[in-house]
Amino acid sequence: MKKLINDPADVVAEALKGVAAAHPDRLRVDHEQKIVYRRDAPRQGKVGLISGGGSGHEPMHAGYVGLGMLDAACCGEVFTSPVPDQMMAATTAVDGGAGVLHIVKNYTGDVMNFEMAAEMAAADSGVRVESVVTNDDVAVTDSLYTAGRRGVGVTVLLEKIVGAAAEEGRDLDAVLALAQQVNDNGRSMGMALTSCTVPAAGTPTFELADDEMELGIGIHGEPGRSTVKLAPAREIAQQLVEPVLADHDFTGAPAIVMLNGMGGTPLIELYLMYGEVAQILRKSGVEVARCLVGNYITSLEMAGCSVTVLRASDELLKLWDAPVNTTGLRWGV
Repeated sequence: MKKLINDPADVVAEALKGVAAAHPDRLRVDHEQKIVYRRDAPRQGKVGLISGGGSGHEPMHAGYVGLGMLDAACCGEVFTSPVPDQMMAATTAVDGGAGVLHIVKNYTGDVMNFEMAAEMAAADSGVRVESVVTNDDVAVTDSLYTAGRRGVGVTVLLEKIVGAAAEEGRDLDAVLALAQQVNDNGRSMGMALTSCTVPAAGTPTFELADDEMELGIGIHGEPGRSTVKLAPAREIAQQLVEPVLADHDFTGAPAIVMLNGMGGTPLIELYLMYGEVAQILRKSGVEVARCLVGNYITSLEMAGCSVTVLRASDELLKLWDAPVNTTGLRWGV
């Protein structure tokens, strides 16, 4: 294992010290609870938005804290859910009187702990809490970490769109309905060329031969649909896009598309892959109105990528284009 770390047990805590040192103008960090807040939270009258999960997926989620996105992110240990106490602390801290929305990826630990935190916050502080659980991964129905589909790339798009709506002052019911709309209309599929190595483990999570790739991989290195032979980029793009298009109708409306890197694939390859994906979508009658290409929800140093397609609307595109100022996404400011 070769990593830029000190003690594997201190990776998350020391990374958060770096976050605080790098972005004091936008963020504040509760180092004891491992929570990243936007500096001006809570905002009175604004719906608070919280997400979180295991670390190792950066910039997800702490990188999306700030104007136009999240008010707080709870950071678990690498690939490990945060605990309810963290989530409850974040919930009460960002409540500006308009309630709080939890944005939860569909992994069993995350779902269970956010549910407990919501109950605790309501009982102890009277905060109204609603939740949306993302489940956009078409690769597998159930996995090692989930009951039902995994929550992956749509989570990024949802946090941006819902963040803009909350920034406008929409109430909790409207923000929740919008979050559910985004989740219902987005699908994702990913693949890996290599495994990743969790610092505490010190060895790769799984093994792939030099001529193999994992199709339908999860963001923690959990198995996908199958281990298959390595193929040219155009064939890999087809293997990712076809299941997405087969699962939802994306024609007749604008689409937001994300070609996401898993952490270890260079941008030259991600843009090459996006070119292949865009061509397939165009031939399939999907109108790409907006796109993201880069590392947005990663799996440490795993090489590979995922494709996310969201069936949008004029309203969703307007919210997508609204100003955002986070360390992971920034435009319009």
